[in-house]
Amino acid sequence: MASLTFSPSRSAAKPADRAPDSGPRAALLKLSVPRDFKLPRATAATRGRTAIVRSCQGAQTLVDNGSQRASDVPLLTFSEAVERLQAKRRGWKGKQQYLAMYSSVFGGIVTDPAAMVIPMDDHMVHRGHGVFDTAAIMDGHLYELDQHLDRIVRSASMAKISLPFDRESIKRILIRTVSASKCRKGSLRYWLSAGPGDFQLSPSGCAEPALYAIVIQDQSPFDSSGIKVITSSVPIKPPQFATMKSVNYLPNVLSKMEAEENGAYAAIWLDNEGFIAEGPNMNVAFVTKEKELVMPHFDKILSGCTAKRVLTIAEALVNEGKLQGIKLGNATVEEGKAAEEMMLIGSGVLVRSVVQWDEQVIGNGKEGPVTQFLLNAIIEDMKSGPSTVRTPVPY
Repeated sequence: MASLTFSPSRSAAKPADRAPDSGPRAALLKLSVPRDFKLPRATAATRGRTAIVRSCQGAQTLVDNGSQRASDVPLLTFSEAVERLQAKRRGWKGKQQYLAMYSSVFGGIVTDPAAMVIPMDDHMVHRGHGVFDTAAIMDGHLYELDQHLDRIVRSASMAKISLPFDRESIKRILIRTVSASKCRKGSLRYWLSAGPGDFQLSPSGCAEPALYAIVIQDQSPFDSSGIKVITSSVPIKPPQFATMKSVNYLPNVLSKMEAEENGAYAAIWLDNEGFIAEGPNMNVAFVTKEKELVMPHFDKILSGCTAKRVLTIAEALVNEGKLQGIKLGNATVEEGKAAEEMMLIGSGVLVRSVVQWDEQVIGNGKEGPVTQFLLNAIIEDMKSGPSTVRTPVPY
């Protein structure tokens, strides 16, 4: 059985430029494609492309369909490549702006998005050997920077990635990057990787580990309205990988895509025993009918910095009698769906009400009062919380 795919081409070659199918190329085509297989007629969608024919034995060949010749691909100078990168960036319109990037590879900060690049031979790129974290920027302060730094250091240790600098030097670099960006509200994302060196499996050929950081300003309006979630069919990562914040996020991506394909915001993972675990990039919590705040414990999932801060803030509700208690432990799907309130918690969503899980309406189908209180409390904590969670940025 042969499969046919198309790769884009910039321009179509003239008929006179195409050599007839003869010689070794034609022989490979005959070997790769069954005798009764016919190429589809060129259409507006396929004209000017190259057909790649693969057989079930794995052989493949190229069939010209007015495609660009290899000799037409330009050999660019460094300055020409940079100019093209800048032109591409000017043409991309998204809701996120990248204001500054630090790279230990070139040892400094850049503010031109075209220069915000990572070497292809960095083991984080081609082997996924890297960890990352994110801290929010609010009113010129980094929120829970120390807590996020502690977590990325733990993740790096679990991933066997050495630190390129000591922890305090990394902290100073991150603060300086935000300062250079002039961003007063946004987010700072940063990575520790095994570093560039080669394309081997082992990082033994990498000269030194790398640190990257980027300041992101999101133009999307903040939305705290209630959302729908589904149960994920994508297998959850095993605890060894789920408890570290690595760049291996393909299961998370597929889980999020599954949710969107089903008209939901996120998909909820269950652990290997069937208990509620977490969302694709956020923790989950419930308010039971007994007015108890329940959150899955962190032994098999990522220890959320925002989630742990919410648990601390929620103690005020216990003191006021609005909550009867706070519990970290196992919760079944049935218990979760029967809760009065359900919420997602993370640095991206902060605290957001879930009003429907699969076909089950949560509570009365509206944003719950405990969830709303915790959201407002987190926002206030980001703006005026203690110095233990707010690091000032000197602009």
